[in-house]
Amino acid sequence: MDDIRPPVAQGSTRFLDELRLHIRQNGLAYRTEQTYLFWIKNFIRFHSRQHPKHLGSHEIEAFLSHLAEQRNCSVSTQRIALNALVYMYKRFMGVDVGDLRFSPAPAPKRLPVVYSREEIAAILSHLRGVHRLQVELMYGTGLRKAELLSLRVKDIDFGSNNIFVRGGKGDKDRTTMLPQRLKSRLIQQIGHVKRLHAQDLLDGYGEVYLPNALSKKYPSAATDIAWQFLFPSTTIGKDPRSGTLRRHHLHPSALSKQIRKAVQAAGINKPAKSHSLRHSFATHLLGPVHTNLAVAVMSKKSPIEERIARFGGPK
Repeated sequence: MDDIRPPVAQGSTRFLDELRLHIRQNGLAYRTEQTYLFWIKNFIRFHSRQHPKHLGSHEIEAFLSHLAEQRNCSVSTQRIALNALVYMYKRFMGVDVGDLRFSPAPAPKRLPVVYSREEIAAILSHLRGVHRLQVELMYGTGLRKAELLSLRVKDIDFGSNNIFVRGGKGDKDRTTMLPQRLKSRLIQQIGHVKRLHAQDLLDGYGEVYLPNALSKKYPSAATDIAWQFLFPSTTIGKDPRSGTLRRHHLHPSALSKQIRKAVQAAGINKPAKSHSLRHSFATHLLGPVHTNLAVAVMSKKSPIEERIARFGGPK
């Protein structure tokens, strides 16, 4: 359950605890919170554990230059560290760090990995059961791995042939198409979830994790079949937020391992990444004539990303 935010002690005056609360109050995703805290801790350690209030622009520049010159970090890694530090100083501490000048990391242009239709078929031939269904869903819908694993039973709408993605990248909701050929297997998967949930209730479990404050707003929703994860874990675990024993969704590492094994077994000499299924979805959706356009669309940075790429930081 490492995608559930742990609680922050009430009334804590620790700097990092107050920063965590600020991040949560501003609605940033938990993955963003984890990433920002990781780089901020690295920044503090780099400067001999000095409190950030005693550090400033010069120390930020030294740290970012160190990432490029000594640690050989990529430009994307350096950009993430920059975002974390600008958030801490500008939004949390209210300190304007000004125009930062540091050694930029090299920015090689890399095209996303795209599997051909034949390679997709070969990968699928080496997958079985729930993992094959998961890979077919990612390829057939363009879902990210985290979005796939976060799906609940209620997010599959057979009537409108839609899949609802809740709290996707940028904490935004959206819909994507429901592949017709996967309908029967999704119905079977939901049947499996219902049987597993019924047994959990008999065993004294059956309460699923609910995001935000939904557990208070809808007290009975946690045991409702509609809110159960579409791909539940095979084991019961402890919720780090409340200590409650409950069944979460399958761990992302299990899916990554299966994809890696399938790509190797298929003899494909390309990186085994779940996100490549999303790139393949976009490319094949546009068709072979528009392959270059698909690659450009999947590679294109937003205006904000372009601005940060020039190391100006958020305005």
